[in-house]
Amino acid sequence: MGNIPEIRNYTFNFGPQHPAAHGVLRLILEVDGETIVRADPHVGLLHRATEKLAESKPYNHTIGYMDRLDYVSMMCNEHGYVLAIEKLLGIAPPVRAQYIRVMFDEITRILNHLLWLGAHGLDIGAMTMFLYAFREREDLLDCYEAVSGTRMHATYYRPGGVYRDLPAQMPQYKVSKWHNEKQVVEMNENRQGSLLDFIWDFTQRFPKRIDEYESLLTENRIWKQRTVGIGVIGPEQAIAMGLTGPMLRGSGVEWDLRKKQPYEVYDQLDFAIPVGATGDCYDRYLVRIEEMRQSNHLIRQCVRWLRDNPGPVMTDNRKVAPPTRLHMKEDMEAMIHHFKLMSEGYCLPEGEAYAAIEHPKGEFGVYLVSDGANKPYRLKIRAAGFPHMAALETLIKGHMISDVVAVLSSLDIVFGEIDR
Repeated sequence: MGNIPEIRNYTFNFGPQHPAAHGVLRLILEVDGETIVRADPHVGLLHRATEKLAESKPYNHTIGYMDRLDYVSMMCNEHGYVLAIEKLLGIAPPVRAQYIRVMFDEITRILNHLLWLGAHGLDIGAMTMFLYAFREREDLLDCYEAVSGTRMHATYYRPGGVYRDLPAQMPQYKVSKWHNEKQVVEMNENRQGSLLDFIWDFTQRFPKRIDEYESLLTENRIWKQRTVGIGVIGPEQAIAMGLTGPMLRGSGVEWDLRKKQPYEVYDQLDFAIPVGATGDCYDRYLVRIEEMRQSNHLIRQCVRWLRDNPGPVMTDNRKVAPPTRLHMKEDMEAMIHHFKLMSEGYCLPEGEAYAAIEHPKGEFGVYLVSDGANKPYRLKIRAAGFPHMAALETLIKGHMISDVVAVLSSLDIVFGEIDR
């Protein structure tokens, strides 16, 4: 009987340089033929020590590090951090600042879901999706740029409010070797008013764009073959594994911090929580598509309110809020005050606080411990994507190798926050 071949499982690396492993995930797969028996995600290839770095910096200096965690949902990360500081300080931002934050949280949610949709499409083989999604992202990144001067890492939210009020005019395109005068006039058509006018114009166009995405994918039979019944997780198991956001709602659990533990002004706004039924890749896709529609609806409500209610966007607590730029340049005392706030920062009272927001990927929480100094004693980030990464083996066991890509992509993983 010596000639019977020995049959054993085969172990191989999926990534880190695999196109769907996004460059920083090493997945060790054990397969039996084409079927996955075990999956072991190895994280840490992107480790940037954000939590450790925060311990050596005044509180304000860490806001910019938050943007770089999940670098697709920049302002949402800032939000969690800033809320934790405000909890310890016992201050609340002015109502106008709260509306601005909510509006930018929802703009960020759309930005995140668009990138997810484009990348998910690419991973499964739908090239067009990526080009469509980036067309819309361009407008929203212009909104980031209008308030902060940068397209991604905004550092716009500050303890006590936001950095500055919304600009009264949008930057204009100029004639160049790429665009002639006629094209530039067309491109500047919706930039003649304020930032709020520009955002309003976007919200009028966007629902039709979502319809376009759906006409490409939702009933597409190849798309459904790749996603329906793949990576199924039931509601009880999803809760037990700590899943949040669209991953949990895709399994039929109606849990959304914006409704269940409202922060800022979410309890005064009208929106619905989209929920899936079967907890597969297809349901998670449908949940995110509907979330974009709900975000669009929320942004419109914020724009209406912001148009009618001018007011301060920063607390008047001078221990936390720096003087205005104008004041700082004219008055010596203000200059000193500004310098002290920027270099030394402010001390938080001793204690600890946890603040969580409904981040586009799930619950993003910041646990802050203060020993009374001007920098955190300890900062712990509860990244939305980390438990999802941990659930990967459960989701793909018994599926084919090609399904790994579909499932991994449906998690909406960004490694910046997982390897923080």
